[in-house]
Amino acid sequence: MKHIPKSMIAGTGSATPEKVLTNFDLEKMVDTSDQWIRERTGIERRHILEDGKANSDLALIAAKRALKNAGLSPDSVECIIFATLSPDMAFPSTATALQAKLKAFNASAFDISAACSGFLYAMTLADSLIGNGLYKNVLIIGSEILSRYTDWEDRSTCVLFGDASGAAVLVPSDGKRGVISTYMKSDGRLSYLLNSPGGGVLHPASHESVDQRLHYIKMEGNKVFKHAVRTMVDAAFHCLDLAEASSEDIDLLVPHQANKRIIDAVTERLNLPQEKVFINLHEYGNTSAATIPLALDEAIQQGKLSTGQLCLMVAFGGGFTWASSLVRI
Repeated sequence: MKHIPKSMIAGTGSATPEKVLTNFDLEKMVDTSDQWIRERTGIERRHILEDGKANSDLALIAAKRALKNAGLSPDSVECIIFATLSPDMAFPSTATALQAKLKAFNASAFDISAACSGFLYAMTLADSLIGNGLYKNVLIIGSEILSRYTDWEDRSTCVLFGDASGAAVLVPSDGKRGVISTYMKSDGRLSYLLNSPGGGVLHPASHESVDQRLHYIKMEGNKVFKHAVRTMVDAAFHCLDLAEASSEDIDLLVPHQANKRIIDAVTERLNLPQEKVFINLHEYGNTSAATIPLALDEAIQQGKLSTGQLCLMVAFGGGFTWASSLVRI
């Protein structure tokens, strides 16, 4: 396996809201059923952030846990990269809001928007920044409050999304552990299949945009499904090829948690046994940029991943974007 790692994950952390919205709760809100949701998505419940709380509030908990697990203090953080499609506000960045709450005043901070692939985009950036010697300690966040973008009258989308936050601290590699390879790609021609059209300069907030429900997530599910499977498999094999590795080398696959059928299709194409795939979709639903760091942290905390093992992470999201990362934990 080629490439000497430039950076490694020193610690992870995650946070989810206490409030839980089950499939049975949704049965009372829209024309759906627990059986229908489980069979088509694999989701049983999702967590919803309480009113009055911001994305940066949930991210703060995840960030503190990641720093604690890394044995670092907030003032040692030199850069914060915050991946989200649900920022606290249009500007300034949610990264700077987190910086203030974390008291990480020695850091630079900025947001990136790559939807569900955002955390892996952030990991690629952090790995490069550490590799070129600009920073030593980089905090990357994937955090979403998708409940605020969910149309609770649209039964095709409201069953899918939830709120969560995940974080990781990247530091220079010890030469054995670390980020071995990463891959990023996008295709803006397909953005119309999955987006939230309201709120930007194209459709600024107005009575008309609200009446047309433009500020909610819009998705053509069947078309998205096909692209998700194809591009996640493509990203996985590209990342493995860059490392001169094969799927047989993988100890654990941590895929984007959007739909159980997508995960199963990707797993089959990678020829992986189910015991090598981490799934927590049933508990949280699709939390976009938060899904990978949340799953990664839970896999480590549950003993599914240990030091020295090889983890392949792969994601797909609106844009369309897709990405992967091969890491020796």
